Amino acid sequence: MLETLREPLEVGQITISRAAQQADFPAACQLVAAMNPCPRGWRGDPGGRCRCSPDVAARYLRKLSGPLMDRIDIQIELPALSPAELSARGVERGESSAVVAARVAAARDIQTQRQGKINRNLDGREADEVCRPDAAGEALLRAAGERFGWSARAYYRVLKVVRTIADLAGADKPDASHVAEAVQYRRALTTA
Repeated sequence: MLETLREPLEVGQITISRAAQQADFPAACQLVAAMNPCPRGWRGDPGGRCRCSPDVAARYLRKLSGPLMDRIDIQIELPALSPAELSARGVERGESSAVVAARVAAARDIQTQRQGKINRNLDGREADEVCRPDAAGEALLRAAGERFGWSARAYYRVLKVVRTIADLAGADKPDASHVAEAVQYRRALTTA
C-alpha cells in the first residue's frame, strides 16, 4: 500500500491503467509521516526500556522500502522527551510561525525568480546547475553520499534541500554549512 505513494511523490501525478484505457490524475502531495523506531517504540530510550534485538529493530525499519525512502526528502530521528523536558515545554520559544512563514515565502520568491519554479521541481540537470555548492560543500556532499550509500535519486533530493537551506539563509551559493545541515536531515534510520 505504501509503495503506491512512490509515483505521486516523484512526479506529482498518478496513472491508472485498466484494460486498454489509461488516465492521468494530478496527485501532487506533501508527505509528512512518523513511525516508531522499533516494534515497541522504545529504541533509544535513555531508561533502557527497549528489549528489541538489533535484528528485530532492523526488520521493523525495513518495512519501508529503499525506493520509497529515497523519495522522502527529510528523514529525522527524534528522541523521546523526558518528563522534565515535557514539563519545561514552552519555556524556550523559537521563532514565531509568522516569522518562519515570511522567510519561507521569501525563499520561494527567490526560487521562482531564479529558475521559474521551486527547487523541488528541478530535474537533475537543472539541480546540477542551480544547486551546486562551493568546493568545500561539494566535497562534503560527495563524502556523505558515499558514506550513506545514497542512490542517484537520494543524492539529487539532498542537493535540492541544500539549495533550499541556502535560500532560506539568503545565501547566493550553497556552502559546506548548508550541506552539513541537509545531510543531518537525510540520515536514514538505522538500527545502531
